[in-house]
Amino acid sequence: MKRISLLLIVLFLSMGMKAHANQFLFLPSDDIVPVEMIATDDLGEDALGAEDIQDGEASEGNFNPGSVIIGHVTDAHSWHLFDYYSKNGQEHAVAIPLPVILINNGHFDCFLSSKFHHGHADYKGYRLVGGGAEKEEIICVDEAGQPKLDVSGNVVKPLDFSITKVPAAIMIIVALLIVIVMVAKNGYKKREGQAPKGLQSLVEMLVVFVRDSIVRPMIGEEHYQKYLPYMLTLFFFIFFSNCMGLIPFFPAGANVTGNIAVTGILALITFFITNISGNKHYWMDIFNTPGVPAWLKIFPLMPVVELMGVITKPVVLMIRLFANMTAGHIVVLGFVVIIFIISNTLSVGVGAGVSVLSVIFSVFIDVLECLVAYIQAFVFTMLSSLYIGMAVQEPHHAKA
Repeated sequence: MKRISLLLIVLFLSMGMKAHANQFLFLPSDDIVPVEMIATDDLGEDALGAEDIQDGEASEGNFNPGSVIIGHVTDAHSWHLFDYYSKNGQEHAVAIPLPVILINNGHFDCFLSSKFHHGHADYKGYRLVGGGAEKEEIICVDEAGQPKLDVSGNVVKPLDFSITKVPAAIMIIVALLIVIVMVAKNGYKKREGQAPKGLQSLVEMLVVFVRDSIVRPMIGEEHYQKYLPYMLTLFFFIFFSNCMGLIPFFPAGANVTGNIAVTGILALITFFITNISGNKHYWMDIFNTPGVPAWLKIFPLMPVVELMGVITKPVVLMIRLFANMTAGHIVVLGFVVIIFIISNTLSVGVGAGVSVLSVIFSVFIDVLECLVAYIQAFVFTMLSSLYIGMAVQEPHHAKA
């Protein structure tokens, strides 16, 4: 249990990087920044607050479904909670501002994202731009409010180490997993020699399943115990992140495993463990593949192919998890925005009628996503175990 908790902490520290799904998904967009991607403006130093998210110029005809969908599945510098309308008809959003940590020309700045007033105000020479279908980022501006340009004419951007929505969600998930593991551990101490009960029984069931159905068959009896803590950490983190992403309210709702940086880090860890653990037979099979004609070994075609396989394995792991979880979120959001599209193009009454079907289909996809959340955690852990097992296994003639 101690090793599992330590691996959870290391995994959390490794996740301090950000990427945006809109770097890989392209939908139509305009200049309207959607509600969901706007940072709070009048929160001050408080954790929660309300804000004006439009000045009246955005009408119903400006609703951009692509921007709204991508705005939900990508990262942001604030955590949007919900919207409401004031008595004068203005739309407001309640959101949690997140820490902005910047380094620019050796100067360190740290403040809350609420200082940007949802992109309508600059702060300390910085401006928050983008959102929705556009990548949200921070740029440098001069005293006149114009973006600073370098000698090549590119906009100057500071080094951004901000704790955005995805890293904040990872902190919450890791903290909850550590609590769950510690509760199960204390349950074993208090009920030593007795049957598991409550949360302890659920954790034990999943641990035994990962050990006996994934890790032991894939890695083998001789080596599986060495890699079991990592595989348990991998399975629990992915499964828990997938499930938390399906819950549409704080502290859940962040698309953690739909972020290419997160899945990339997980795949990279598996890549390093696999190749560091590889024995001489593993590397010999790559550079001197048995059963291959000699002329293919002299002309290094097979070693190149095998090396490409070593590189593509983690890439496949990364893209499979990222694409499957992001696609599920987009499908659910697609059913939701249909309501607003029809309301804007036809009438509110027709949109209300369509909303019944949209909600039914959305709930169905969410239930299906619960199964996908488990399957993706299972597949990622199984393939990681398979790759490690291939790297550490001994040839049959050596065992004989």
